[in-house]
Amino acid sequence: MKRALFMATGLVLTLAVGCGKDSKADAGTPSETPAADAAADKAGDKATDGKEAGSGAAKPAAGAAKVSAADAKPAAAAPSDALKDPSKATETAPADFKVKFVTTKGDVILGVHRDWAPKGVDRFYNMVKAGFYTDIAFFRVIGGFMAQFGIHGDPAIARAWREARIDDDPVKQSNKRGRVTFATAGPNTRTTQVFINFGDNVRLDGMGFAPFAEVVEGMDVVDALYSGYGEGAPRGKGPHQGRVQSEGNAYLKKDFPKMDYIKSAELLPTK
Repeated sequence: MKRALFMATGLVLTLAVGCGKDSKADAGTPSETPAADAAADKAGDKATDGKEAGSGAAKPAAGAAKVSAADAKPAAAAPSDALKDPSKATETAPADFKVKFVTTKGDVILGVHRDWAPKGVDRFYNMVKAGFYTDIAFFRVIGGFMAQFGIHGDPAIARAWREARIDDDPVKQSNKRGRVTFATAGPNTRTTQVFINFGDNVRLDGMGFAPFAEVVEGMDVVDALYSGYGEGAPRGKGPHQGRVQSEGNAYLKKDFPKMDYIKSAELLPTK
């Protein structure tokens, strides 16, 4: 039996419904929620509003110790141009390369192969180079199925990438355990959301999910990601993708404190 899930934009995603609470069938597909409606955008704007430091900032007390230039902490790096504008993230990826994710559970190394899915690999490569994978939540982790991530924690950056779609790649590899694949909201709708297969999800092959990489080290780390929140709202008790898009990590860290994150990602040197 199948059930249609109607999104805010009117796009229909069909999810297979199983009997078991945590069954793969009941988990549905690794789908991206389409762009949120105007109300969500408004909420996102509100979430990113903040007061800038001005003349009312507190002054150090007289006699306070001065901080030397050597001791001063460097300011946080500003987002790269490509991170703020995905139209500038268009480099062609190498044929094969590795990426290390530093996560809250440990390190995970991916082997990425451009001949598996060229368009997907080019997108992933540019996202890593742009610094996209900094404090990125594993917001949908379903035991026995997959771990999904890739909505940026800064709502302004999430909005910049939400419509930056890439065309589909033909499926050349199977969604086996440890394979890494882009989520989708339908044909030619891949943007930034990615998932790692916990098991052999061969059924996804015929649905157009094209793996582009595989976990070569650290699958035990992936297995240890917190999965207690399960499926996202409204079907489950996990986060609502629309709110993740519009409110970012402020929403996730407040309401889902046990969630795991990618702290950073780097391209590893080729040997």
